[in-house]
Amino acid sequence: MNPSWPSRLAWIGGLLGMLAALVVFAPARWLANSVTSATAGQLQLVNARGTVWDGQADLVLTGGEGSRTQTALPQGVQWQLGPRLVSGAPAMSLHLMAPCCTPEPMAILMIPRLGGAELRVASTSSLWPAELLSGLGTPWNTLRVEGQLALQTEGLTLHWDQGRARLQGEAAIEALDLASRLSTIRPLGSYRMSMRADADGNTTTLDLQTLSGALQLQGTGRWVGGRLRFQGVAEAAPDAEAALGNLLNIMGRRQGPRSLLNIG
Repeated sequence: MNPSWPSRLAWIGGLLGMLAALVVFAPARWLANSVTSATAGQLQLVNARGTVWDGQADLVLTGGEGSRTQTALPQGVQWQLGPRLVSGAPAMSLHLMAPCCTPEPMAILMIPRLGGAELRVASTSSLWPAELLSGLGTPWNTLRVEGQLALQTEGLTLHWDQGRARLQGEAAIEALDLASRLSTIRPLGSYRMSMRADADGNTTTLDLQTLSGALQLQGTGRWVGGRLRFQGVAEAAPDAEAALGNLLNIMGRRQGPRSLLNIG
């Protein structure tokens, strides 16, 4: 045997060991940097600690690069990330928990595909502070909404294929007891936004309705080919028109006592 082979094998073994340790103990800040980059700075994991695979961080929402507005989620978030097989294909399993907001960890499965990927969100329910939205900048930092956002889904699947996104499943967000610094009426009301993806996954319909309150909201929309088109109406209950006038002016284009909501 060549006398240099034992030393070469030792070097190779040491290098492989270092690479394995680097993968296993990859610091959580690597994941935090990736999240910040992927969201253009609007979603940030601050003070990340632990590893990429098992860590925790403070969750902060901002208006993006150069924005001076930001809000932090109380108690931050914790995660566990690990590889697994799905029908013989490699995948990554993510369990995400926010002590303030998720009764049970949110289970998310990420499956790479040829030319794209698939993201599966298991059935879940959670309750988030609406104040968190103020960190995203305009118009949320003007409205300064307060209340709670209840998210519920029986399962969602998002497909990326050749740069195009398709959604399958249903979800609903209920905005409960919302208030705003622009109105003396507290709360303004409670609302429900339902989202349902068609069987082909190419069209997602949205439906907004008022559950209760002085501020009446309703509208419908469609998300087609990555573009959102939404039309709705905001108006005040008969005994609240004077108190809600300023808020209606900001929400959309006024048409008599109503404000027209248009996106796309």
